[in-house]
Amino acid sequence: MSASTDDASVFPPRGRGALPQLQLGALFDLARAGIGAVARRVGRAACGLILPAFVLAVWWSAAARRWVPEQLLPAPASVWQSLRELWAAGDLQSHLGFSASRVAWSLAIGGSVGLLLGFGMGLSRTLRAYLYPSFNVAAQFPVLGWVPLLIIFAGIDEGLKISAISIAVVVPVTINTLKGIANIPPHLLEVSRVYRFSLAQVLWRVVLPAAAPSLFTGLRQAVMQAWLALVFVELLASSEGIGYLIVWGRQLSQPDLVVAGMVVIGAVGVLLDLALRWLESRVQRWRRAAF
Repeated sequence: MSASTDDASVFPPRGRGALPQLQLGALFDLARAGIGAVARRVGRAACGLILPAFVLAVWWSAAARRWVPEQLLPAPASVWQSLRELWAAGDLQSHLGFSASRVAWSLAIGGSVGLLLGFGMGLSRTLRAYLYPSFNVAAQFPVLGWVPLLIIFAGIDEGLKISAISIAVVVPVTINTLKGIANIPPHLLEVSRVYRFSLAQVLWRVVLPAAAPSLFTGLRQAVMQAWLALVFVELLASSEGIGYLIVWGRQLSQPDLVVAGMVVIGAVGVLLDLALRWLESRVQRWRRAAF
């Protein structure tokens, strides 16, 4: 049994009216897919806000109904008022500036040392055999364990803070750099040897692109560790910074200042992580295009 080419149910028309209809259908499918993706993202974001909203509601109820004395648990309105006053007076910006400067110097020093150690041990088996066992032992000590020794050599001024935060940065940068280089596929290095790349070409064209995801992971971990170590050393010995702001509020018996400092620390940490994720997505866009 054969069908005529005029049968529209078997052979769709090829006239001018068919192509726009197909294009409209494709556009409709793309729009629906885009709306669905946006809806899923909004849904995930809404799910992440459920717990903070619940905690804020419990906090507000406990403060309003005096479940906890105000000297121990300030109301959200008091914390917000303290943040506004600190911002208006310029104290918040000043403390943030001191803290950001310490983190920047520590990232520069600790990150440079970590990259040198990671690349050295990753590219040289001999250097790894000599250094990695000692580094692995030293990496087990938390920043708190280094503070007494650092106080002896650096005192309690800026040298202590920069040194402690730099140590917190060195460990994640070194480990992730080493892992990134160790996980490079061997055939990529073989290709570089076939083309007789120089050491600089191997690093720029092979090692850095292949190890980029691990390097960014180390950078994100280093920034988070630096921020956490910063708060600790500023709580321990400092006369400025976000950690000192919390100590100052405790000394004045003003829990609203303490909570305000905690809110600022958490907000800055989230913003730093989001900024690093955005930077990673922009720099590594070529990986998504390639695959």
